[in-house]
Amino acid sequence: MPTVQTGDIETYYVRCGDGPPIVFVHGMIMSTTMWEPQMNALSDAFTTVAYDVRGHGHTGGSDTMPYSVDLFAADLDALLDALDISRAVVCGLSMGGAIAQAFAAAHPEKVAGLVLADTFPVGPLPVTGRLAMANIRFLARLDRFVGYKTLNRWQLRIAHRLLPGVSGDRETVQQLVDDAPTIPHAEFVKIADATARFPKADIDLSRVTAPTLVLHGEHLPTANEKTTERLIGQLSNTDPTVLVVPASGHASNLDNPEFFTTALREFIAERVYKDTAESIGDPEDGENSA
Repeated sequence: MPTVQTGDIETYYVRCGDGPPIVFVHGMIMSTTMWEPQMNALSDAFTTVAYDVRGHGHTGGSDTMPYSVDLFAADLDALLDALDISRAVVCGLSMGGAIAQAFAAAHPEKVAGLVLADTFPVGPLPVTGRLAMANIRFLARLDRFVGYKTLNRWQLRIAHRLLPGVSGDRETVQQLVDDAPTIPHAEFVKIADATARFPKADIDLSRVTAPTLVLHGEHLPTANEKTTERLIGQLSNTDPTVLVVPASGHASNLDNPEFFTTALREFIAERVYKDTAESIGDPEDGENSA
């Protein structure tokens, strides 16, 4: 398995293709595999990199206490240095979107483009957002008695009943969770706490000037629109492009991979590398293997 030293851990990564780099950051309890549709499709014109965030997948955990999104962002910075990537498009979803924000704010010079999907900004959350964060922390503690993979399956079912469509492609999401290496309970608690604390983090997105794409699933709760509006406001120096991913929920890259991948390819072609001589393929031909 390909790994590199990033601080006090060995980080597992997958790299495909050749060209301008795109680095993908997965959501909580997921792994590199959640980005396979995008990596398979975009490796025709880009160097695509995905990695397992600290505590997840083949990277595994550490003795560090506590975890934070800033720590995860520092791991990402160390990964890029180890892979000799000086500047990249960084794409993160949910928890991965929080990591991408923290990284971009800390290292704006290393970000050629920023893609934030189904994620949340720093600052006060609406009631539904606060409940979601409390739920993350509660489930992490409950994992001691009922494994988080089972809890995730139940939660997807309940969410679908309450808000049809919000769980998206439940079968694919759950299969990826089931197939990934199991996260030890203590690691899951640290990961959940770090994610839930992110809205209180001290990051300044006004430092980010790289072109930015914000995506969110069509079937996410209405309150998510207010959260997205605040995220867009914090990204005012990037003139963000905002897209709703049709027929998708919280994991929009998996729920509608064709739309997501095409949107990503077109965004990079039109806003990130439009003034360079680098060939990144024809966005009209942006088919994927999903």
